[in-house]
Amino acid sequence: MTKRTGEKYEAIIDAAIRVIAENGYHNAQVSKIAREAKVADGTIYLYFENKDDMLISLFNEKMGAFIETVREAIARVDSAPDQLRELMRLHFAHLENNPKMAIVTQIELRQSNRKVRKGIAETLKKYMDVIDDIIRSGIEQGIFRPDVDVRVARRMIFGTLDETVTSWIANGCKYSLMDQVDPIHRLFLDGMGKEAPLQRDAHSEKEGNA
Repeated sequence: MTKRTGEKYEAIIDAAIRVIAENGYHNAQVSKIAREAKVADGTIYLYFENKDDMLISLFNEKMGAFIETVREAIARVDSAPDQLRELMRLHFAHLENNPKMAIVTQIELRQSNRKVRKGIAETLKKYMDVIDDIIRSGIEQGIFRPDVDVRVARRMIFGTLDETVTSWIANGCKYSLMDQVDPIHRLFLDGMGKEAPLQRDAHSEKEGNA
């Protein structure tokens, strides 16, 4: 197997994203991907065992690079709420600027088999770890409530980002994902922030005195 670097490898990965997004994974023939990448059909098999292997590779490479971008960006931010907002901003900006990649990750990967899901699990876990670190940091900083369940909060955060992008695709990418950053960010902070229970208690007290 040829080492997975170089112009041809990158051309095949980028071509696979376009062809899969436009035709669907099951209709994305290797010959179509080869034509789009301007390489011979046989060249594909120098880098990938099959189409599943290609899908795993493109996700791990593109998502892996994105995770590093996120890590570097949030390392320059001090507070956990600002780190969370930066992660959200980068998440939405990345997919809004790469709608074909968004279709592949949000739609086509979900129709994949167990081998593909297993192949991308480690990379996906690295992204979950970034979110976990932000939540733990917020708890340590005294900004998020100490009783916040990190796993539940992470599922809430990732699930919301994931569903927001999926809905955006389903609606033809007609609006800006970036406009969703602040409303969703406020929602998360209201749920995890220390002031949230106090606000609810004050509201309950007012109702009790009414």
